[in-house]
Amino acid sequence: MTGTLVLAGTPIGDVADAPPRLAAELAAADVVAAEDTRRLRRLTQALGVTTKGRVVSYFEGNESARTPELIAELSGGARVLLVTDAGMPSVSDPGYRLVAAAVEQDIRVTAVPGPSAVLTALALSGLPVDRFCFEGFLPRKAGERLSRLREVAGERRTLVYFEAPHRLDDTLAAMAEVFGGQRRAAVCRELTKTYEEVRRGPLAELARWAADGVRGEITVVVQGAPEPGPEDLDADELVRRVRVREEAGERRKEAIAAVAVEAGVAKRVVFDAVVSAKRSAG
Repeated sequence: MTGTLVLAGTPIGDVADAPPRLAAELAAADVVAAEDTRRLRRLTQALGVTTKGRVVSYFEGNESARTPELIAELSGGARVLLVTDAGMPSVSDPGYRLVAAAVEQDIRVTAVPGPSAVLTALALSGLPVDRFCFEGFLPRKAGERLSRLREVAGERRTLVYFEAPHRLDDTLAAMAEVFGGQRRAAVCRELTKTYEEVRRGPLAELARWAADGVRGEITVVVQGAPEPGPEDLDADELVRRVRVREEAGERRKEAIAAVAVEAGVAKRVVFDAVVSAKRSAG
């Protein structure tokens, strides 16, 4: 009989947010795979728990090599608990490879739900929460970052990102450039911790604020693109949308067809607008 892989959510700040089941699983697991074993030790001390099973590290640097070892433990009947530094495993943290491998081997996978920076920030942002996309971390290089943002420039759903504090000002400036400086957003810093802060406002304003330097764990929530009104669907707007799609890697023919569907107009209208803009520029 195979064992069970347990994905356990850990506090994103306040240790009192740890679910009671987390302590029970930490005490009962045959193997505890932790992103940082030192942080795990601090967590178990705070919860008053003693781990009886073997503790191993499982982080980005050894994830590929460690996964087969953990699958072997699971295949042998072990109960393996996976925890990351904060929040749910696999969500911009190690875990996906192990879950995918376990599923492929028909090994049972379950979870101890816990705190989530994504959902907490979304709820606190004051922005629409009925539909949203989690985009994780943006690329570090400026060109790649702009390209990734252009891919979602027309996305209607609320967008959620993680970001490092030392890159926040550049990221917000890039968002203002691609999405527009007046697009509303919220920067959620140090969630559930002593110095928790949620700064809300237009992207341009938030970029100016972040230029002075920001510390702590950061989650950024950005309002989705507004529904187009009749006044937004002029030739310039149609051409802009085609260019955004082209810059994201679409061929012009495909971009024109997609924009026509979005705007509810004939492809010929979009094609003519693109041709006219090209002539004016040339």
